[in-house]
Amino acid sequence: MTQSTELQDFEKMLGEVLTAGDDHRIGEVVELDRPLWTTLAELGLTRLTGDEASGGSGAGWTEAALLLSAAGRAAAAVPVAEHDLLAGWLLEQAGLPVEEGVRTAAVLDADGQARYVPWARYADAVVVLWQGTDGWSVADVPRDRIELTAAVNLAAEPRDHVRVDLSELSGTPVSETVAGQFRYRGALARALMSAGAMDRILELVVEHTTARVQFGRALGKFQAVQALVSDLAAEAALARAAADAAVDSAVERGFDDAATRFDIAAAVSCAGHAAGKIARNAHQALGAIGFTMEHELHRHANRILSWRSEFGSLASWDAELLDTAVASGDVWALLTGGSA
Repeated sequence: MTQSTELQDFEKMLGEVLTAGDDHRIGEVVELDRPLWTTLAELGLTRLTGDEASGGSGAGWTEAALLLSAAGRAAAAVPVAEHDLLAGWLLEQAGLPVEEGVRTAAVLDADGQARYVPWARYADAVVVLWQGTDGWSVADVPRDRIELTAAVNLAAEPRDHVRVDLSELSGTPVSETVAGQFRYRGALARALMSAGAMDRILELVVEHTTARVQFGRALGKFQAVQALVSDLAAEAALARAAADAAVDSAVERGFDDAATRFDIAAAVSCAGHAAGKIARNAHQALGAIGFTMEHELHRHANRILSWRSEFGSLASWDAELLDTAVASGDVWALLTGGSA
């Protein structure tokens, strides 16, 4: 993405508000950072892309991408994607008011259940999307009407199982288009957050291998270490480029466009495959210190490994890429947006 001066100023401000690192330790469940959430709300960032008529800031995915990347880089314990880009967006699509409070979103199955819902235990309400006999519906369900079973992901972030009694739920109809967009919006958000986390991991590795001296010289002077770091940097750069390209497609063509969905699938695939290589290389480069509770690395590495399985498995996105490529009959045109 080419940034204007305004976007550069916005990104700088985000870097000041969202700083990398916290005191979370391995084995502890990540708690909602309420002071940070309050700060983001005061700055108009918790509903960055919301309609101004309903209390949002009226920004788009270009600005949201910068916020998501900054949140991923900082391992911020706040549901910026879930609250704004999913829950708030669903309510606006359904023509429902966006009330005060923290929200997350979930797609319910035929039994009214959804597994691994981000931040559900800390949400004041969960915006649910489900398919009934008459089509898709949306409802804003208060926390006290939800049966919740606590669970976490690999990074110990809240990923709870929820159940709602559909027989007592009155929903507002939405189109199948809205339901289709939900997965792509969530997946793109995770790809952007992953790119931010990968940037921070690369920074940590470069800092360590530059400062750490072994056998009389910095670790970064050893060819084997250089290979680890360069491979990590290449994977992080690829994930970032793919995510930025997907954002550009979404802004230009919208989430219903086939090319946008291909670009999002590519971004998610790149981020997912990069996650394993980056986590492995970073831990090899940092050695024992990278495995300690106190070091920052685990907070980012565990997140990128967890996020690649949300909004569809990595295998499912790879399969979507393959199916699209086979069906196109012209892979080069598909990749370049032009003709062979």
